[in-house]
Amino acid sequence: MRRWLLVVAGVVISALFLYAGFAGLDLAQVWAIIQTIEFGWVILAAAVFFIAAYIITWRWYYLLRPVQDVPPARLFPLVIVGYMGNNIYPFRIGEVVRAYLLNRREGTNIPASLTTILVERVFDGLTMLAFIFTALLFVEFDEPAIREGVVILAVLFVAALLVFFALALRPALTRRLATTAIDRLAPAPLRGRLTALAGELLDGLAALRSARDLALTFAASLASWVVEASTYWITLRAFALLDVSFFVVLLMVGLGNLATILPTTPGYVGTFHGIVALVLRAFGVAPTQAAAYAVVMHAVIFVPVTIAGAIELLRWGLGWRDFARAQQAVSAAVGREGDSARP
Repeated sequence: MRRWLLVVAGVVISALFLYAGFAGLDLAQVWAIIQTIEFGWVILAAAVFFIAAYIITWRWYYLLRPVQDVPPARLFPLVIVGYMGNNIYPFRIGEVVRAYLLNRREGTNIPASLTTILVERVFDGLTMLAFIFTALLFVEFDEPAIREGVVILAVLFVAALLVFFALALRPALTRRLATTAIDRLAPAPLRGRLTALAGELLDGLAALRSARDLALTFAASLASWVVEASTYWITLRAFALLDVSFFVVLLMVGLGNLATILPTTPGYVGTFHGIVALVLRAFGVAPTQAAAYAVVMHAVIFVPVTIAGAIELLRWGLGWRDFARAQQAVSAAVGREGDSARP
C-alpha cells in the first residue's frame, strides 16, 4: 500500500511540475522549435554524458575497493544498467539492480555494495548543493522558498556525511554499540542476522577511513557532475542560447537533481522538465524555448543511456523479469546471516 501511495504522489508531483513549466504554452510551437535545432550538438551532448557516467564509475570503484576490488571497466556496464533501471522503474530500482548484478557477476556482498551506493547519493547531494551555492554567488535568483529549501537540504546532507564518517572512523566501537543495541532490542531469533547485517553495512563505509580514497571520491564526484553539466551547456548551443551563463547551467543541474529526492515518475519525467523550464524562464529565456530545451535535454540524458542499458541486459541474457529478481535477491540478502546471496 505504501508503494502505491508513493507512485500516486510521484504522478501528482510530476504533473504539478509539468503544469508549472508548460501551462499555457502552444505545444505545437514547442515542437516547431525542437525541429529547428542543430542536432549535431545534441549528439555531442549525449556522447559527453557517457563520459560523465564513466567518471562516476570511478567514484563507485573508490568507494567499493575496500569491499572488493572490481575494475571500473567491469563496473561501468552495471552503472549504465542502473541508470536504465532508474529511468523506467519507480523507487530508484536501478540502484538495487546495480547491487544485484554486482553480486551476480563478482560475488560482492549485497548489503556492503548498497551502502557504497547510499554514500554515493550523499556525495551527489553535496555536489548539487555546491553547484547551487556557487551559482548563487554570480547570478540573481529571487526565490526565497527555494533558497530556504536548499539551506535545509545542505544541513541534512552534511549531517548524513558526518554520521557516515562517525560510523566509519570507529568501526570497532560502532560494531560493539550495534551489537549491544541489537541484543537488547531485537528478538533472539533475529539477533544473529541483524548483527551480521550491521557488520556488512559497516564494511561499505570502509573507504571513508582512507584519506586517499576519500579525496579521489570527492574528485571523481565533482568531475563527473561538471562533465554532466557540460552536456546541458552543449545542448544550449543546439538552441543558440548563447547568452545563458554557465552558472545558470549549474543552477539547473543542482535544482533538477535535488528534486529527485521527491517522489516522482520513472525517469523524473515532469519534475525535470518543470524545473529546467522554470530556471531558464527566470533568466529571460522565452517560455516556449525553455520548454523545448527541457524536452530535448531530458532526451539527451534519458534515451541513449536507457538504450545502452537495455543492450547490456540482452548481452548478459537477462530480461525485465530480472528487475523483480533483483529486489527479491536484495531482500533475501539483508535477511541472511553473513553470506553473499550469490545466485
